[in-house]
Amino acid sequence: MKFDFDMILSVHRSYKNKIDSAREILKKPLCLTEKILYTHLFDPNQSQTYKRAEDYVNFAPDRVAMQDATAQMALLQFMNAGRSSTAAPSTVHCDHLIQAYRSAIIDLPEAERVNKEVYDFLQAASSKFGLGFWKPGSGIIHQVVLENYAFPGGMMVGTDSHTPNAGGLGMIAIGVGGADAVDVMAGMPWELKMPKIIGVKLTGELSGWASAKDVILKLAGILTVKGGTNAVIEYFGEGASKLSATGKGTICNMGAEVGATTSIFPYDAQMETYLRATERGEIADSCKTIFADLQADPEVIKNPEKYYDRLIEIDLSSLEPYINGPFTPDAAHTLSSFAQIVKKEGYPQAMEVGLIGSCTNSSYEDMSRAASVVRQALEKDVPIKAQLIINPGSEQIRATTQRDGILQIFEEAGASIMANACGPCIGQWKRDTDKTKRPNSIITSFNRNFAKRNDGNPLTHAFVASPEIVAALTIAGDLCFNPMRDYLTNTKGEKIKLQEPAGTNLPPLGFAKGNDGFIAPSMDEKATINIAADSQRLQILPDFAAWDGKDIMSQSLLIKAKGKCTTDHISMAGPWLRFRGHLDNISNNMLIGAINAFNDKTNTVLNAQTGNYMEVPQYARALKAQGIGSIVIAEENYGEGSSREHAAMEPRFLNVRAIIVKSFARIHETNLKKQGMLALTFIAKEDYSKIQEQDKISITGLTDFKPNKNLRVIIEHIDGSSESFDVAHTYNEMQIKWFKAGSALKIIDN
Repeated sequence: MKFDFDMILSVHRSYKNKIDSAREILKKPLCLTEKILYTHLFDPNQSQTYKRAEDYVNFAPDRVAMQDATAQMALLQFMNAGRSSTAAPSTVHCDHLIQAYRSAIIDLPEAERVNKEVYDFLQAASSKFGLGFWKPGSGIIHQVVLENYAFPGGMMVGTDSHTPNAGGLGMIAIGVGGADAVDVMAGMPWELKMPKIIGVKLTGELSGWASAKDVILKLAGILTVKGGTNAVIEYFGEGASKLSATGKGTICNMGAEVGATTSIFPYDAQMETYLRATERGEIADSCKTIFADLQADPEVIKNPEKYYDRLIEIDLSSLEPYINGPFTPDAAHTLSSFAQIVKKEGYPQAMEVGLIGSCTNSSYEDMSRAASVVRQALEKDVPIKAQLIINPGSEQIRATTQRDGILQIFEEAGASIMANACGPCIGQWKRDTDKTKRPNSIITSFNRNFAKRNDGNPLTHAFVASPEIVAALTIAGDLCFNPMRDYLTNTKGEKIKLQEPAGTNLPPLGFAKGNDGFIAPSMDEKATINIAADSQRLQILPDFAAWDGKDIMSQSLLIKAKGKCTTDHISMAGPWLRFRGHLDNISNNMLIGAINAFNDKTNTVLNAQTGNYMEVPQYARALKAQGIGSIVIAEENYGEGSSREHAAMEPRFLNVRAIIVKSFARIHETNLKKQGMLALTFIAKEDYSKIQEQDKISITGLTDFKPNKNLRVIIEHIDGSSESFDVAHTYNEMQIKWFKAGSALKIIDN
């Protein structure tokens, strides 16, 4: 048994009493989000009416999950926390470091060879500190968590932004940086700003080509990439009960693309069925005892506008399939309008590759529905014009779809079956193409489509859709193909229309086991963690210096970033994943994808000392070598995307003193604070335009650094003139202590 049944029972036994206490304090009916949050306060005696989007609250999550790329830095930090074991059940999942190239049979052994040093480190640390370890090939973290660890009414954190996938089983699951995970593993309070709650009422029922993926694709267009920041998206309504548990997981997973803290669905019969199908009947039985409190109170459902900060309604019966992109997941287009958009914008119409899988869409339901579309092409002699790539979500899904003939359908269509891993979704795709940089279009069932995200080519137009729409467009090889109305021509010259996809939520014969590659927690105190002094993959963490007690004076501008600056821009994935355990090496990718506002180029900034242009990390290193710091300026939603804390640790390591932006993405702002960085925002957004290329920047007021008290920025221009303005921050008393100590980890040490 991989899940922690005793822990889950303990949570459920105390659940109702804690909710009753919270209801008494708040003196109002409760949303589901409030119920779970208030039952997971670190100190129940500190329960009070916390203000949404204002008050910081300490929580005690039930468990932690980490993927291999982020687990390296998290465990390196945990090694300095002084504990012999984790305080909360924790797992490591090896899914990010496997490059997709030929097929699972070839790629997996190669990944085990190339990454042996890292895998050995992760397994040894897991053994020593009592973590569960999922070997390479066992599956994508979020699919494995849904199959084994997620439970209704629970709360977890994960070092990946798509941790909210577990909301498909009624769990508050939040993506965090490694330092936050260390807090939970060390038994410390985990801090989060009490989120707003966005209610999404679902009515009707899906039909035809529409799928659960289209719910979140539509919602992304409504909320945009930052519309869910510091908010939980809580779904409810009769339409919610019609969606499968894995479909709910898909919706919650991609809520990360609107900046949401997490997303959640109420417990229902679909979840119970999934729990029993995945051999967790005991949990389903336990849920029956607290069923009423695994959903919002009746008064909330009856009058949702009174209890949610924002209310959105979506009618599933009229929902049309969506295709989102390119270059941002909130560019939402209905299928019926998409062809016109393609032609109007001049996107490459030929669709070259279709990719199905990822943590968002790799369930049995996804695979069976996509296969039903591909099967039609095979049976009716319709040629498949684009390349097809499949990434099963877990070994359980792979083994089951292999047994049931689903993978064989894809293989007969010429698909490459890759390892049970993230692969192309996170840039781990060695794409065979005639030219590396040319305009082209691909379509995926993934969650993100930032420039260069999948194959490293900034001219690849990546679009996001459901697996069944991906399958249809792969067959056609044409972005403008609409399977709801258009016809294909088979080898006999006959006109063929694809029928609506058909599949099943769960395998009729039950799940097959396969070789799951799980190593249970062992607590082997004798386990040795070896990190070679000359390793290029792993490095003992440096000790970040404490604040010197002074204001920051006359620092150089490192870069003024223009437009979208995601964690992919700040700390790229893809080939850089191999350095996720080596801070010095990976710092060579710091901000190399950010666009310099002064020349519209990437990784080219002016060295104000020499007058020459150079790469961003090299300029930062040159300043650091002289004992000089630097400042980064950027625009809206800085740090959007992944939870990767490397995007915060690299500036810290290279002596960047502050990041000043128009607005931050939630996870990244927290990651910066955890590493002792200054994360500041322009009060007047037009002050961004005042920053010039050769400016020296000072930040004053730090000697009296207090919550809700602005700091002052002084900019000295090259012509001798100067300007000043206030900047805001969201630091509380504890976070100011992190800054002064040099990092949050040093507070744990103390």
